[in-house]
Amino acid sequence: MIKKKIKQWKKYSEISGVGTITRRYFVMNAFDGALTMLGVVIGAFVAGILNPTPIISAGIAGSIAMGASGMSGAYMTEKAERTKKIKDLEKALLTDLKDGLHGKSHRFATVFAALVDGISPAIAAIFVISPFFLVKLNIIPSEIAFYASVGLTLFVLLVLGIYLAKISDESMIRYGLQMLLVGIVTAIICVGTSVALGGNV
Repeated sequence: MIKKKIKQWKKYSEISGVGTITRRYFVMNAFDGALTMLGVVIGAFVAGILNPTPIISAGIAGSIAMGASGMSGAYMTEKAERTKKIKDLEKALLTDLKDGLHGKSHRFATVFAALVDGISPAIAAIFVISPFFLVKLNIIPSEIAFYASVGLTLFVLLVLGIYLAKISDESMIRYGLQMLLVGIVTAIICVGTSVALGGNV
């Protein structure tokens, strides 16, 4: 039953071409999730917040918000786009495709794309703030968690860069370094902004 369902989903994926779209959604939103949490962590560190609870709370709340926003936004966007495609096909073929293979494939693609769009930033965000769960359990100090969190963010960006390089058949080193550079620049901007705002309070 499960094998049959997986085979069916693969067929839907091939017909709808959802693979390419979800790859873009995954990278873009994992990127957003990682960098958003990097901003939260740096802001807390500059503000001298050593208690992991508010950082974890902000991280979880942000993950839920990004997940819900990404999922609902992607669902509505994909639904609109794919409904138009089905209607255009129906006009061209003069037949109803809603309950046929094409209709089912596009409905599958809509849901699948929405899930990827919603889950990817949430996973990246939780991964970035995961060291603070260890602080909560008294395993590591907050200072170590901060540096570990920054390191994990850069690791996520590096992996995403390598993934993009494989997709485009380009240099993994170049793509990885480009993504790392974005992370480093973002971190510098976050520190500068947090210090400036802290100095004005």
